Amino acid sequence: MIDLIKRREILVVGMARSGVAAAKLLARAGAAKITVTDLKSTVQLRDETVELSKYPNIYIMAGGNPPELVREELSMIIKSPGIPPSLELFKKADQLGVPVFSEVELAYNFSKAPLIGVTGTNGKTTTTALIGAMLKEASFAPVITAGNIGHPLADAVNGFSAQGMIVAELSSFQLENIRQLRPMIAVFLNFTEDHLDYHGTVEKYFEAKARIFENQKQGDFVVLNAGDPMVASLAERCSGQVLWFARRPVDFGTGLEDEWLTLYNPGFKPLKLCLRDEVLLPGEHNLENALASAAAAWAAGADPQAIGRTLRSFRAIEHRLEYVDTLGGVDYINDSKGTNPDATIRALNSFPGRGIILIVGGKDKGSDFSSLAEAVREKARLILTLGETREKITEALSKVGFQSVVPVSSLQEAVHRAKREAHSGEIVLLSPACASWDMFKNYEERGNLFKETVLNLQRESGERRDMNGR
Repeated sequence: MIDLIKRREILVVGMARSGVAAAKLLARAGAAKITVTDLKSTVQLRDETVELSKYPNIYIMAGGNPPELVREELSMIIKSPGIPPSLELFKKADQLGVPVFSEVELAYNFSKAPLIGVTGTNGKTTTTALIGAMLKEASFAPVITAGNIGHPLADAVNGFSAQGMIVAELSSFQLENIRQLRPMIAVFLNFTEDHLDYHGTVEKYFEAKARIFENQKQGDFVVLNAGDPMVASLAERCSGQVLWFARRPVDFGTGLEDEWLTLYNPGFKPLKLCLRDEVLLPGEHNLENALASAAAAWAAGADPQAIGRTLRSFRAIEHRLEYVDTLGGVDYINDSKGTNPDATIRALNSFPGRGIILIVGGKDKGSDFSSLAEAVREKARLILTLGETREKITEALSKVGFQSVVPVSSLQEAVHRAKREAHSGEIVLLSPACASWDMFKNYEERGNLFKETVLNLQRESGERRDMNGR
């Protein structure tokens, strides 16, 4: 790819973290001119503009993505994840034969270290972080987690040692525009409907994710969910050695037997890793994430003892079933990264026997909320709805006869209303089932506001107790 960069003109579409990282990598690699474009205004992109202004070969075009930016002189376009492929400038690029790559494809071409790639509809971030923790516990060094997990791959590969290991969370947005990216170990966790506003059909969404395997060769490894028919069907298309994971024994990979998470290797005695109850991550879905992580780390060469130790010690990552605080006997849980209905269903199922007040709603990605409504009817006592999908979710709940729904105008209002309504022993759960972009910059900003609001309630309660005590 270096021949498309050195002394060439390149367009980067999108100035979020990955777009900024891609532009900086291209600047350091000797591109003659990098134009970075974004719909947001210069004022909205102040921090990004300051960061990129250090590079004399980077030019910023804020306030739009005009197709006129695409010219025959361009050697390539780097598309940030989430930028819709329907933009006119991409149609013009196709007409002119200008190739479009994702930021992870660009970064891969500069990486010297082996790559473990993780995709799936849900659980990617937890699994990526868990694999990284297992490798560190097994004395791999250096180890870095990157990609859609929040640290752009284009930043991670800069100066990273060839002796290290990169574990990357890879979304369908990122995988759609790869050409050569080849994970040494590719993990496909699960598949449910999502991102129809972007991909158009479930089939296109699935095929974008399945691209994670397309460049693998014999000697590489594939980790597949034996309990997910769509994922399991990919085995016949994979060139790498398939390792399975499931909540039951498997022929080769990781499974559950007599309440033990177990490694299975044909011709060898099954090897116990840890008891199911010793896994600290809550929920059945996290049991699958743990099994997938163990299979991937084992394929990378981590010793089983280190894998078992990590499973016993690893706690939830930020914004994924993250415990925030307990107020008046009520636990507040931040699952802001639950950005589709299936993720929220999994979150609801993670607290059996507990009353739940659910805060849900956000950017409409074209999701069907009927399955979520059924789960809410079984698991939740009260629903607080907000954002662009507020009415759509309320309608789905009404169809299953669930009437305990309160619309709110802000996340802060939702938290305060939940505090008034919650009973001791219950859970207030932020798991929006939607993207954040209608009200927030990203899911991190949404989760951080939830935590800040809860902790402010805690401080206010403490102040009132002091006053009442005097």
